[in-house]
Amino acid sequence: MKIDFFLPMIPPSHTYQQGSRTAVRDGKVIRYQDEQLKDVKAKFTAYLSKYIPERPMGGALRLITKWCYPIKGDHRDGEYKTSKPDTENSLKLFKDVMTELNYWKDDAQVASEITEKFWADIPGIYVSIEELPPNGN
Repeated sequence: MKIDFFLPMIPPSHTYQQGSRTAVRDGKVIRYQDEQLKDVKAKFTAYLSKYIPERPMGGALRLITKWCYPIKGDHRDGEYKTSKPDTENSLKLFKDVMTELNYWKDDAQVASEITEKFWADIPGIYVSIEELPPNGN
């Protein structure tokens, strides 16, 4: 199985790393998300809900994402974006939401991952997910 789609949105720049907090209460470490990160999660949930596969994807998966940010300054359409946010920080919450929405059973199934970010005339996030053959070929 393979699915591809484009989420027409301005990709959030607030990431899991920035919005994840910890506190100690009664000797226990508690993790929580700041309000801005909760908003990003809600945005991802709303957009990704439209493309949930009929059944969770199985086995090893390849996830390709292309994050297209609105052009600023002297940048051109299709030019790689080399400023923050970092790709791995952007992807963490995105994959967590996909797991919660049952795109797959566990994001550990993502055995191959390609994430790129660009400046673009049309902002959004392109997503491609495919089940990989069990023998790795």
